[in-house]
Amino acid sequence: MADKPSRSLVLFGDGLARFTDPSSSQHCHHLHSLASHSLCGFLSLPNSPPQESEDERIVREFAVLLDAHDSYLNKNEPISDNDSQKNPTNQTLSDRFMGMKAAILTNNSSLQSFSAKLGFNVLQFDELVKDHAAELQNNVAALELLKLLGFDEGKVLDNNRFDIVFFHIGAGEKVNSYEQNAIAADMEYINALVGEIMSLAQPGSDIGSRLHLSVVLSYGNVLKDDDLKYSVTKRADKKNSYLSTLFPLQSYAMKGGIPRKDVRHHSPMLIAQRQDAVTRKDDAERFCFEDFKEHGGNLTIPADRFLHEIAFKLWKAPKYGA
Repeated sequence: MADKPSRSLVLFGDGLARFTDPSSSQHCHHLHSLASHSLCGFLSLPNSPPQESEDERIVREFAVLLDAHDSYLNKNEPISDNDSQKNPTNQTLSDRFMGMKAAILTNNSSLQSFSAKLGFNVLQFDELVKDHAAELQNNVAALELLKLLGFDEGKVLDNNRFDIVFFHIGAGEKVNSYEQNAIAADMEYINALVGEIMSLAQPGSDIGSRLHLSVVLSYGNVLKDDDLKYSVTKRADKKNSYLSTLFPLQSYAMKGGIPRKDVRHHSPMLIAQRQDAVTRKDDAERFCFEDFKEHGGNLTIPADRFLHEIAFKLWKAPKYGA
């Protein structure tokens, strides 16, 4: 445990995970470098409801990350004090996590509205990088994101605007172009941004010791054969199939000792986390599903535990789990 609370930056690449596969990862060298110095693993999600729109999926999966699914189900209703007392997951983040100050940057209007309901400060990305040339925007964006957390000119300031900042980068949100070009631009952007942040948070630096960086990439809409290509389930030896009854449910499929009713056993979110002298380093070398499955140290945890784990490092929540 660190001797001072961390400050958290979460880069969320929505729908970009499948484009880090070795066959298609042309612009992922900084992501791979991050994975080789981080603790990597999976965040399991529930199954998608039938006939869910893309906009609904984006908000619902983000709500799961925040353990705020009940708030998502009632997203069109304002949070009241009575709701908060009845159900803690209907509280704002500040209420749930000891005054946590949170901000989000996203171009998705539905996600902006939902996040504001949960007490996020909704910021505009263009405001961060205005008046700077395009070739400098990656560096400026990294600097400005860190400033929001109280990191400035290599120093850790006592006064920080936010304890945690989410940057949601959706597939195709940053450019107006054809889908594949948009996705390629988003991958190149998040890869470059990771490189800039890593250069500013070197091991042994003041920022490196206090910045808890999480890079989360999701698969977005599930495609045909994803259940075969991206399965996190450990299966019994087919030659000894009778042993399958002895295999217990993995921990991500349990909650409070009871099996979860709705678990998707494939297409999880990929996550790499790094903080100097706080997070462990595992044996993963590439930011991709197969490497995380074979060498990741964090295995699979439910996505709704994500924020609880980070809040502990921010000194905003007790330790969850082991």
